[in-house]
Amino acid sequence: MTDEDERAGGTLTFAFVSALRHLNGTVQSGYATAVPGTQVNASPLLFDENYQPQPYLAESWDVSDDGLTVTLNLRDNALFHDGVPITSEDVAFSILTSQANHPFKAMFAPVVSVDSSDPLVAVISLSEPHPAILMAMSPGLLPIIPKHIFDDGQDMKEHPRNSGDDFIGSGPFRVVEYDPSEVIRLEKFDDFFLEGYPLLDEIIIDIVPDPNTAILGLENGDYDMITSPNAAATQQFEEDDRFVVEAKGHEAIGQIDWLFLNTRSDVLSTVEARQAISLAIDQQGWRDIVQLGRSSANVTGIQNASPFYNADATNYDRLAPDEATALLESVGLGDGFELDMPATAAMLPTAEFIQQDLSAIGVTVNIRQVPDFPTWAAAVAGGTYDITYTQVWNWGDPVIGVHRSYDCENRIEPPGVIWSNNAWYCNEEVDALLDTAAATFDNDARQAAYFEASELINQDAPIVYLGKPDWYQIRKPRVQNPPTGIWGFMSPWHEVWLDGE
Repeated sequence: MTDEDERAGGTLTFAFVSALRHLNGTVQSGYATAVPGTQVNASPLLFDENYQPQPYLAESWDVSDDGLTVTLNLRDNALFHDGVPITSEDVAFSILTSQANHPFKAMFAPVVSVDSSDPLVAVISLSEPHPAILMAMSPGLLPIIPKHIFDDGQDMKEHPRNSGDDFIGSGPFRVVEYDPSEVIRLEKFDDFFLEGYPLLDEIIIDIVPDPNTAILGLENGDYDMITSPNAAATQQFEEDDRFVVEAKGHEAIGQIDWLFLNTRSDVLSTVEARQAISLAIDQQGWRDIVQLGRSSANVTGIQNASPFYNADATNYDRLAPDEATALLESVGLGDGFELDMPATAAMLPTAEFIQQDLSAIGVTVNIRQVPDFPTWAAAVAGGTYDITYTQVWNWGDPVIGVHRSYDCENRIEPPGVIWSNNAWYCNEEVDALLDTAAATFDNDARQAAYFEASELINQDAPIVYLGKPDWYQIRKPRVQNPPTGIWGFMSPWHEVWLDGE
């Protein structure tokens, strides 16, 4: 009997605090899609803790010396859940579908074509070198979906097979129950291409809108794992030896807590007003009070663990209300103004903190509480806000997760797309620097371009960077080999196993 045989079996229950959308990550970004999506869909590559690509659906790959061709050699035993072989045509279809529909436009923008003449070899041709191309083939970023299901002429974003009990995937688990408001139940796919995996028989993903319900459920034994809770709950679990708390995993996410400032708003179209708002907010106080010290300073839109992060970038992150007031007076705004701030219940502690700080410079923040995340997202994507709090991710490489927030071409007319350039910011000099960084494999040149772009963006101040939070995994001790890699819960859980009850 192999180690895999001894570890096989069991049902893992997971409390997922999220508003589920669907399972097709070629047309939708975000945690809500990627966590369940990476269990039912396989990506070409996995990544180790050093950000190095590892085999998955592609057993090997090659990038040409000029960086213009990427060749993926696929496994010859890979099947979709309906038994149809996975071929290079499916890889080509998935890449081109993502290129046409995914909100991360830079991810596959340089792809010119994908040759699928050999069913086990996909040859990707690029218009220019693209250093993020392998990272873009990670779990959660490039699920390989079945061409024979989806290539039927229907709108991919609204395709009826994007979710449901009949969803056909390529990953270690298959969907057997799908209720987006209640539960997703997954069973192991017996014909998964990695022999002996997955180890679990079943995963039950409980959709839990209220994080307090997830916390209570873990305490009561209803769940084996939960998504990262708030700082107070994390501290509570750390003090309880019935649970394992680890600040490991999700490093590639590079989440930054920030405030979008809508530059289309009359007042916020003025750079001095945006600079003043940043100077009036006690950002270290927010990290200490709201985040209970579980967040670090992050002075640019690139996360502070990245080699492209400039810790010395000029930034309006210091608390200087007198300087802020002088800036407002210099542009005729000394009498104050009002800002509309939509916020969900989970955002209220931050919204109230911002409201109090900005009142000191005569700015009134009208908090507009919205019932749920989709309502909030619709307001932000539609441009019907002045200021709002959110978390935005780097997604492994700045090309994937950073450019989208600043690129002029990613200003999408309402009704737009959440996680695009929602501040409606545009600086053509910044665009040129980002384009330079996206098209070279030379890390020194990339770093120089990102450093300069960060300086320009910070001067324009379309975003207030509050901090980079720690990300915790909380689980029962029986959960072994948990998904603590750089993509965390957005990795496939095929190697997770349970040690008794």
